[in-house]
Amino acid sequence: MSRPLPTRVIHVTLERSVQDAYRFLADPANMPQWASGLGKGMELVDGKWLADTPEGKLEVRFTPFNDFGVLDHEVVLTSGESVFIPMRVVANGDGCELSFTLFRQPGMSDEKFNEDTAWVTRDLEALKTLLEA
Repeated sequence: MSRPLPTRVIHVTLERSVQDAYRFLADPANMPQWASGLGKGMELVDGKWLADTPEGKLEVRFTPFNDFGVLDHEVVLTSGESVFIPMRVVANGDGCELSFTLFRQPGMSDEKFNEDTAWVTRDLEALKTLLEA
């Protein structure tokens, strides 16, 4: 049995309705507008979403559209390993809260974990700017 991985929950408040935010976030084609780690674009090929990244085409698997604000996705690396990314959007008055759980991957240095945290934070701030424009 493996030990739990260290995590960081990165959070942003959006001044946008939970329904609007969820509809935007649940569409994989919108991810490149705010998720810089997924490269230049996403395309649906033979029923699979592929992200054009510096590492090449990576498959990204998404939780089906749902009524609970669950936006989990999984990135399949070129090695075949997967990185699971839990995301949730919940209502907060007329706005909403978005949380992104970042798992520290096995063997990842403190420096790299901090860099990834900063990267996700920048992406969520870009999302906030996009959705609140």
